[in-house]
Amino acid sequence: MNKFDAIRFFYESEVNDGILKVIDHPMMKGLMNFCFPGQDDEIWKEQLRKTHSIRDFQCNFIYYGVQQVLEKSSEGLTTSGFEKLEKNTAYLFMSNHRDIVLDTTLLNASLFEHGLEMTSSAIGDNLVHKPFLKILAKLNRNFLVQRGLSPRELLGSSKLLSEYMCQLLLHENRSVWIAQREGRTKDGNDETNPGVLKMIAMGSDEPNVMDYFKKIKIVPVSISYEYDPTDALKMPQLLAEANNEIYKKEKNEDFKTLLSGIIGQKKRIHIHVGDILDKEIDDIIANVDTTNKQVQALAQVIDDSILSNYHLWTTNFIAYDILNGSNRFSHLYTENEKMLFERRLELRIDHEHPVAKQGFLDMYANPVVNKLKYVNEL
Repeated sequence: MNKFDAIRFFYESEVNDGILKVIDHPMMKGLMNFCFPGQDDEIWKEQLRKTHSIRDFQCNFIYYGVQQVLEKSSEGLTTSGFEKLEKNTAYLFMSNHRDIVLDTTLLNASLFEHGLEMTSSAIGDNLVHKPFLKILAKLNRNFLVQRGLSPRELLGSSKLLSEYMCQLLLHENRSVWIAQREGRTKDGNDETNPGVLKMIAMGSDEPNVMDYFKKIKIVPVSISYEYDPTDALKMPQLLAEANNEIYKKEKNEDFKTLLSGIIGQKKRIHIHVGDILDKEIDDIIANVDTTNKQVQALAQVIDDSILSNYHLWTTNFIAYDILNGSNRFSHLYTENEKMLFERRLELRIDHEHPVAKQGFLDMYANPVVNKLKYVNEL
């Protein structure tokens, strides 16, 4: 019995058994028919039966699904910064979080295309309650973040999670992806929660946690979608918060959001991989005295990288101008693009709720506001 059994992904020796458990599941049929449209079921089943490694499952099946997602619901994925990464080197990719599944899946596809090792990725266990989804997650090298725990349970769970990430990064030379904070960004403000960094540090046996952060090679990642396919689905939570109400999710809300992210229109997508945080950590060690302040300073450095490298789209500039009643960025979009965005706003928002309209526009405009903190003109 391994102490990480409750949260880890499959060992290679378990992959084929996992596949065979779900090969006849209707959701597997749906997934494979999506990955390989028009292909006879027996062809992909035969290939799956011969699959014995996570890498083979990702490269021979999931990668084709990603191509279908990009073809059917986007105008393409562009990337920058990947040339800085070295082969056979483990990194802690810390990214902003816009989509439940796509953020990591698209990062992995990009790593694969650049000849680099794909990551292991953190995923909330609330997203994989169904046995099929749990097996699929383990086949994609996802490890589980346990949710809905009491404070006491949370401490033990955080320690286990941090130790597992340390094991992957430093002992198995396996890259890890984790979001900069729990849950997807709802208002377009990408901000690192120092609590996530404190959790990661729990796996360290270094006297100074900043030395540990240097050792695990933190790489900030900025991902941006021209259209957020789940923008309208984020509104109920924003409305509840505006009314000081506690938001309760509907029964299948996470799954609905997950599917909407995959099949909803995204237009263009960009992923930027930032520089490894090395000199920045040296500066923090030299200039900041307490551990608490050092962690907060590191969170700010991660934010600086993610926000300054965030790729802005026409939708961001249009939302900013609508919100501010200005033409400041009108030279960066056409009247037709503005009309299409306003049409989307009209169709997806209940105009009885000014808070909903404000929330929708903020979601797209805030990345512009944040970028302006780093550059005078865009």
